[in-house]
Amino acid sequence: MDKKIPDRRALEKMTSDLARSMKGKNFKTTKEANKYLEGIMDKSELPERATKDAIQVAQDLMYDAWESDDRNERISLAHKSLSISPDCADAYVLLAEETAKTPEEAKVFYQKGVEAGERALGKKAFKEDVEYFWGIIETRPYMRARLGLAQCLWSLGEYNKAIGHHREMLKLNPGDNQGIRYIFAACLAKLGRYDELEKHLNLKEYKDDCAPDWCYTKALLTFIRKGPSKKANKQLATAIEYNPHVPEYLSGKKTVPKILPGMITMGGEDEAFCYASDLLTTWQKVPDAIEWLKEQARIKPEFPKVGRNYPCPCGSGKKYKKCCGK
Repeated sequence: MDKKIPDRRALEKMTSDLARSMKGKNFKTTKEANKYLEGIMDKSELPERATKDAIQVAQDLMYDAWESDDRNERISLAHKSLSISPDCADAYVLLAEETAKTPEEAKVFYQKGVEAGERALGKKAFKEDVEYFWGIIETRPYMRARLGLAQCLWSLGEYNKAIGHHREMLKLNPGDNQGIRYIFAACLAKLGRYDELEKHLNLKEYKDDCAPDWCYTKALLTFIRKGPSKKANKQLATAIEYNPHVPEYLSGKKTVPKILPGMITMGGEDEAFCYASDLLTTWQKVPDAIEWLKEQARIKPEFPKVGRNYPCPCGSGKKYKKCCGK
């Protein structure tokens, strides 16, 4: 049996069941809705629902698939879901993740998932529910498929198409539960599309964002624009305050692990090396950016061990104890 980390997507089943249970109840007040929910919680079970349509049945099978530790069972459930409803976007997402051997194969599955999601949601949702996607549980399979498609397009060098998907997904869900704003920022930085990056990093929706993907990238952009200015130094100092581990990985003092974790700790070292894994090359391409980072983060150069009274290896002419050995 192929053991895997519990999938967060399986946790949506309870939310989905609650949403379906409340559908059509026409509560007049929030108090009425809360009282209904309290009654469900007291019974520790959901009431029987009306007959579900094919998409709902197929989606329930996908929740079972996300919960399963057995790869073969997950794949089998995905195929069964599609036999019940070809509009089950999550089934294509799972097949892309579990069966595709190349980005090209994954792209085909994700594209089918996007198309399935569009059919399931209908044109009305893309007019009336803009800015509320993801908050509506039925939109999530579509959003997962579209993000997967964007990532495949990027890996295949279809950069403009990938960026187009990122941009549109942020319009659908500016609350950005999927972290697309970070992926989008990284893509723009890698391509040197600095005007677009500056506009993106200054969006009011994310003005208080303190993730390295935001703070360190914003500091780098200001350095590109203005050099080691007071503003760039201040932004970098803020970024270092939020996560002081990043400079060690960008500077090369510490090596980025080859295997990255599935989850990260805010402000932690894992968050730092995940950022460096993605943006290190981008930093290195900017002349003097790494040296500026080292200076601002007070990262001293690594030298062979020398006696404290010997000349400092940095070439300053001072004794080691009076220079880098302080």
